[in-house]
Amino acid sequence: MAPRAVVRWVAVTRRAPDGLEAGGVTLTIPAIGESWGEVEWIAAAVCTIGGALERRVAELWEARELPLAAMLDSVGSGAVESLAEYVNDELCQEGLRCGVKVTNRISPGYGGWDVAQQTALFRLCAGDAIGVTLNEARFMTPVKSISLLAGAGPGARVDHYFSQCARCWMRACAYRRTPARRIVHR
Repeated sequence: MAPRAVVRWVAVTRRAPDGLEAGGVTLTIPAIGESWGEVEWIAAAVCTIGGALERRVAELWEARELPLAAMLDSVGSGAVESLAEYVNDELCQEGLRCGVKVTNRISPGYGGWDVAQQTALFRLCAGDAIGVTLNEARFMTPVKSISLLAGAGPGARVDHYFSQCARCWMRACAYRRTPARRIVHR
């Protein structure tokens, strides 16, 4: 695995109940105004663990090592999800340094956000710098890649369902919603 990420912060120029505009790009996201509140900035990011793992999974499938291929593929999915959580943690850290709250992360294709919006997110933060490309069907290559968006601002809203606080290593975070189950040391 070769974990990599690229992030771009952009000022929000227009907010609507179902969308945001930033960096000359309009993002149509159902109920984002209610979910995130008044965000002044957005952070668009793309992260990947690279293509080596998926090449190895393909070799294992070809060799009919199906259980091993499935397990390794699952490990890759968990790894890229952990990387996306780490990126989100870093966005939260930057928000704390700037005195703003950072919202939960969202991704095209989840929670009602149309996967077609992947193109708009890539206009804000292209994955080229880390080797992630987007095809016409809005499918990322390497497959073990995640694109995400988070909002930030003094009035930003962080949902209670978000479990990140329960595993965060920052004991004295002003925005902590729930006690940490254990402290992670860096």
